Amino acid sequence: MGSALAEPKGPRPAARKLALAGTILVVGLGSVGLRHLRNLRALGQTELAAHHTGLGTLPADDAHVPVYTDLASALAARPVAVVVANPTALHLPTALAAARAGAHVFIEKPLSHAALDVSALRTEVERRNLVAQVGFQFRYHPTLRRVKAWLLDGAIGRVVSAHAQWSQWLGAWHPWEDYRRSYSARRSLGGGVIHTLCHPFDYLRWLLGEVDFVSAQAGGMGGLELDVEDTAVVTLGLRSGALASIYLDYVGRPPVHRLEIVGRDGRICWDGESGVARLFPGRDGSRSAAVRPPAGYDRNQMFVAEMRRFLERIRIADADPESLVDGIRALEIALASHRSAETAERVFL
Repeated sequence: MGSALAEPKGPRPAARKLALAGTILVVGLGSVGLRHLRNLRALGQTELAAHHTGLGTLPADDAHVPVYTDLASALAARPVAVVVANPTALHLPTALAAARAGAHVFIEKPLSHAALDVSALRTEVERRNLVAQVGFQFRYHPTLRRVKAWLLDGAIGRVVSAHAQWSQWLGAWHPWEDYRRSYSARRSLGGGVIHTLCHPFDYLRWLLGEVDFVSAQAGGMGGLELDVEDTAVVTLGLRSGALASIYLDYVGRPPVHRLEIVGRDGRICWDGESGVARLFPGRDGSRSAAVRPPAGYDRNQMFVAEMRRFLERIRIADADPESLVDGIRALEIALASHRSAETAERVFL
């Protein structure tokens, strides 16, 4: 393999204007809520509002939009769509209230920390023909999409195993606050690595197919003074017969986020920190390849891309429940991981 890295083919994502008629309400003004507000503006949305309880660690003034302190009042104003970006434990109640008010819903991952009201939300959005989308932004990463293309092309043959690792010290996430106060660190708000770092549950399903069973171990080994697990090792038995392992922690420094997929005819490696994806075919070395994100690529482009997709789906009335189902499946894997860690038994889905 040469040292040169190729860029993925195709146009670089642009903040094409997709403004909707009506107001988009962002619920939650933490870092991701403010990110979504900025990205909605970049996509041309001028009618914006926010709901803020005042319990977060960032000031509502940073939103620069009308701010409601009462969710019922915010929904009574009939927003066309609601972006749910509050703590995990509040995702489902907020999304369900928004759907019952007739609003399309974009829900930050994870969908929830519990199964309660999941079926009610799905019933409500399908009955009202609403767009419901869960925020798994790594599906929009350009080189992870290239990994999927390699797999679809059979570049490494039948997949045998995969390993994902996400290790990042919790204290570095929001340096402006005591990490012990963050939703990621508190059981009452749906925290813990299994729910908070659930992206690999989603992108492994997206890349490799459905999951049949889950086996997991988890605990608080990091000395972080939390009431949730800070470390977890999860094994997924895939319907294809392949096995996938996922290692998550709130402890590691420097941060690591990577994926390795082994096939009968080669190997694929993806580095989430650098964005570089590499293909190592075992039988035909001429197909070796490496790709990197486009020059100047910023991780926020994943968030812009997923929000663009949400707005496009509303404009064309695409109420396909697939994205909501993806969120439900990732939640099922997370809940099965907790159950397996508690019972020391394999949990079948």
